[in-house]
Amino acid sequence: VQLQASGGGLVQAGDSLTLSCAASGRTFSSSTMGWFRQAPGKEREFVSAISWNGDVTYYADSVKGRFTVSRDNAKNTVYLQMSVKPEDTAVYYCAGAASRLLFRSATNYAYWGQGTLVTVSS
Repeated sequence: VQLQASGGGLVQAGDSLTLSCAASGRTFSSSTMGWFRQAPGKEREFVSAISWNGDVTYYADSVKGRFTVSRDNAKNTVYLQMSVKPEDTAVYYCAGAASRLLFRSATNYAYWGQGTLVTVSS
């Protein structure tokens, strides 16, 4: 599975932004997908995960209520809708797990996109 994240940019606090992650490969529709982020000087952290059929979602406490993860298996794409704050500034990565189980740990994700930068000004 190859992943290509897009949609990042420079936005203002309170704006909405949607990240997309396009996947290639036949296993996408049966795989858990996740979003992670890494802010400057910090470790990569879990943001959200979605089950293979979209029925189950997980969120980090820091984004709960502001971010929404979704997927369109017909388009091999997963999305992250964000209502942003300055502390959301980071490089965002999409990731795919070779499993239908949901994971918060990056070590459980086998496939990674290249990342897209989100910068939020106050």
